[in-house]
Amino acid sequence: MTTTKHDELTFDSHGTTCAAWHWTGVGSALETEAGRPVVVMAHGFGGTVDSGLEPFAVALAAAGMDVLAFDYRGFGMSEGSPRQRVRVAEQVEDYRAAMRAAGRLPGVDASRLVLWGVSLSGGHVLQAAVGRDDVAAIISLTPLVDGLAAARLAAQHHKPSALLRSTVAGARSKLQAAGGRGPVVIPVVARPGEAGALTLEGCYEDYLSIAGPTWVNEVDADVSFELGSRAAVKAAKELDHHVLVQIADFDRSAPPQAAAKAAFKARAEVRHYPCDHFDVYEGKEWFGPASAHQVSFLTRVLAP
Repeated sequence: MTTTKHDELTFDSHGTTCAAWHWTGVGSALETEAGRPVVVMAHGFGGTVDSGLEPFAVALAAAGMDVLAFDYRGFGMSEGSPRQRVRVAEQVEDYRAAMRAAGRLPGVDASRLVLWGVSLSGGHVLQAAVGRDDVAAIISLTPLVDGLAAARLAAQHHKPSALLRSTVAGARSKLQAAGGRGPVVIPVVARPGEAGALTLEGCYEDYLSIAGPTWVNEVDADVSFELGSRAAVKAAKELDHHVLVQIADFDRSAPPQAAAKAAFKARAEVRHYPCDHFDVYEGKEWFGPASAHQVSFLTRVLAP
């Protein structure tokens, strides 16, 4: 019998209160005397817990794992200011804080943590796991692991004028922050031809189809500079963990070649899907296979 019920809780991340949802694992298939394994989960670029993560969490909980899904500082239900600002280092710190919180959950085995990430957080989990012997497995779904590769991919799919507009907005935001003023914000997602961080054909409709009530369609425009230096692929070669990398072969947002490179460096198990970035969420054709592969992988590597 599965359950879709979750509890709400908070935890501290470097002085900021972060909000999370917790699902308790069903049954005892993966339980040992030390407890059940626990999955630590967060969204990708601009996402929130209530925006498409629950179906993945419910499937994992039904297989016997606890799941802790959280919002980064400054996003969703979490506290923190400035709002809607992406800082990779801070979000990786939030993952590690969530890992500590997950290890304190009742009935959980703190030595069997699973890190789960999608899109931007698919790179975060590779970084957060480095040097950690309490991480039993990692799932990286349609990961964005290389900022330069992502910039090259964006250049293929966007008009130069759109990229220039985003760069100018990002530079203005940095200047305003340096002068003590508030950031310049742009939409996380917009229709082609409009100002926004993600403006490819279909992205607006796809993102809004999973967006929950706490999601805000805004992001600090300096995100283009922040992600340009993203190099999570470098962390992959430092890992000595069970890793599953799930690649959307026609991904227009997170370069699949960079994901494959990271998977090779991490000696990961790899699954390929003939789809685009958002086609792995519930309601799309490839959610079922992607979710089933996660459950199969984790029940195998976490078996007592």
